[in-house]
Parts: sequence; C-alpha cells; structure tokens
Amino acid sequence: MSDSRPTTAAPAAGAAQPFARHALWLVLLATAGTFALTMGVRQTMGLFLSAVNTSTGLGVASISLAFAFGQLWWGLTQPFAGAVADRIGTGRVVFIGVLLVALGTVITPYMTSTAGLIFAIGVLAAGGAGMAGPSVLMGATARLVSPAQRGLATGIVNAGGSFGQFAMAPIAIGLTAAYGWANSMQVLGFLILLALPAVFVLKGNSQALAAASGTKPLSAGEAVRQALSLPSYRLLSLGFFVCGFHVAFLATHLPGVIAACGLPPEVGGWSLAMIGLFNIVGSLAMGWAVGRWRMKSLLSLLYAARGLAVLIFLLSPKTTVVMLIFAAVMGVTFLSTVPPTAGLVAKMFGPSNMAMLFGIVMLAHQLGGFLGAYLGGTIFEATGSYDWVWYIDIVLAAGAALVNLPIREARLPSRTAKAAA
Repeated sequence: MSDSRPTTAAPAAGAAQPFARHALWLVLLATAGTFALTMGVRQTMGLFLSAVNTSTGLGVASISLAFAFGQLWWGLTQPFAGAVADRIGTGRVVFIGVLLVALGTVITPYMTSTAGLIFAIGVLAAGGAGMAGPSVLMGATARLVSPAQRGLATGIVNAGGSFGQFAMAPIAIGLTAAYGWANSMQVLGFLILLALPAVFVLKGNSQALAAASGTKPLSAGEAVRQALSLPSYRLLSLGFFVCGFHVAFLATHLPGVIAACGLPPEVGGWSLAMIGLFNIVGSLAMGWAVGRWRMKSLLSLLYAARGLAVLIFLLSPKTTVVMLIFAAVMGVTFLSTVPPTAGLVAKMFGPSNMAMLFGIVMLAHQLGGFLGAYLGGTIFEATGSYDWVWYIDIVLAAGAALVNLPIREARLPSRTAKAAA
C-alpha cells in the first residue's frame, strides 16, 4: 500500500481537549507575540538601508544583496526548522531562533563589508527569524487547535506579525532620531529577547501527538515526496513565490520608493507602520473567511487586488496622502495570504508534518523574496527608478491569481483508511 497522511480529525481533537479556553489563548499569545517580535524587527530593516549605505559606502545594490540573502536564508531555514520542531518540539527551536535574531541584529552596525552584512543580516538574524518564524509557529497552532478553529487561529498569529511591524516601525524611527541608527538597531535586537518566555508555552511536537492518536505519521522524506507529487501543492507554492517577491520588495525598498518620490523620510516609517496596521485587519478578516469560502478563491482575489492596487498607484500623483492610502491597501493584502495558504497545507496533509510542509511553501515565498529585494536595488541603480520593478510585480500578481484557481481543496486519504480499504 502507498503511504499517505493521517486524518486531521483525531490529532486535532486530541490536541484541543487538554487545553481550556484560557490555555488555548495563552498558546495563541505565545505564537502571535513571538511572530510580532521577529517579524516586526525584520520588516523594519528597510528603514536602516540608507543609513547603512551612508555609513559603509557599499552602495544600494551591495546592501540589497545582504537583505536579499536574508530573504532567501529565512526561507531555506524554515523547512528544516519545521522538520526539527515536528520531532523534538517547537519551544526548543524557537529558543535558538530568538537568540540568533538578537545576536545578528545587535552586531549589524559593526559590519563594514558586504560579506559582514550578509553574515549578520542574512545568516544570523534571518536564519533565527526562520527558526522562530511562521512555519514553526503555524505548525504549533495547527497542532493545538481543532480544524474548525484553524483559520481564525492562524489569522490571529499572522496578525501578531502585522502588529509587530506596526509597532516596531515608529519605535525604530523614534530611537533613530534620539540615539542614531546603530543604537536604534541594537535596541531592537534586545527587544527580540522578550519572546523567550514563549518557549515554556510551546511545548510538545506533532509527531508524538499523531503517534498518541493511534496513527502512524509519515517520515519527513515520505511527507515531502507525497507533497511534491501533488499538483495543487506545487501551484500553491508557485503563487506564494509571487507573494514573497511583492512583500520583500515593499519591506526593503518602500522607504527608497518614497524618497525617490521626493517625500520626507518619516513618510517611509509611517507607510511601513500602515502596512503593519492594516495587515492586522487583513489577517483577521482572512482568518475569519477561511472555512466560509474556498481558500484558493480567496488567494486569487488577494493577488488580483495587489496587482490592481499597484497599477492605480503608478497612475496616481505621489503625495503623502496617496502613499499612506497605498500602504493601507497593500497592508490589507500583505500577509493575509498566510491563513488560506497554511489552511490549504493543513487540509491536504494534516498537522503531523505541517511545520515542515508549510516551511517548503515558505521557501518558495522567500525565493521570490530574494528576487524582490535584490532586483529592487539593482534595477534602481541601473535606471534611477523603481518603475520596472512595479511592472514586474503587476505581471506576477496576475499570474498568481490565475495559478491558484486550479488548486483542488481535497483531503488526502489517511494511512489507516487506505490500509483498511
């Protein structure tokens, strides 16, 4: 008999019963809070790009390479971090990740070469954020809630990341104005350590839970082979590649876009904050919508809305009001793709290998993120404008809206069910 995943019902029920309502919210607070701190610091790094360039004289393209490598490494760490978390526990992986983010962020101001910036931003900070990132946190959430609660729960966790961006951007601006960019970045690094108490809440692993429910979980290799053989999983990953391109370009270069439009630098910080604020709205709304509408249709709608918003932005006058409205619209769609994407992975394969399989989808996201961060700086240096990046973004958004439509929202038969058949 060929192997397949266990059903979601038994593990989810087993996961939900030990937790009273207050304990379940404690888990969501731990996952959302951790995501708020790691995402908040990562998504405000673009505010320091100009200062790092002035301090080091390396050029925007070289510094963009460090940021782009960070996007790629953040994605590369997530499948492996997810596989380890599925087997030895979420808390241990998050603990190491938080320490690495703090270390990488604190030492960044001391880096004066491209290689040094790649090591601090792209390896330590980004790798740590991947270990304490969405694949591990979403996997823990899927393990601890029932299938009916997953959509809203993942929306809450995702909203935590958005709140972090909303809160961290003004903090970074204020600290930079008062103490300089280097001290500001180091304070953000120490703030990351506030996530450490979450490791005491996020105990357990999905493989042990599946075994306790009487089903035999797939090995990591079996789960990966099964997932990659499924066309719907590949299409989902392709769409998420486009999401990564868009998100990384905005996070890294939106302050540069605003400066190129002749607007004050503080507009860049407030625009990033607006993205974070309205992404809370988008994440919670999408979490609520998952289970009420088809998740693939929600994803197609989000990608189409992004492309249309960028097109309207390009045709509009570049004023502060227009920029803030554009940031708000981008915020609604920014990471609201995560709840339906995570929901589709959980629905197809169940929670036993959720962190690893969602990590692979996140890797596709970050491959797109690498291109978005790197091409933003390269194209700007070559042309003096970001217009061609926006044109590419519109085309990719239209493609992502289309590739999600053929996805089949179907549960794979369980290993035990196939054996009984």
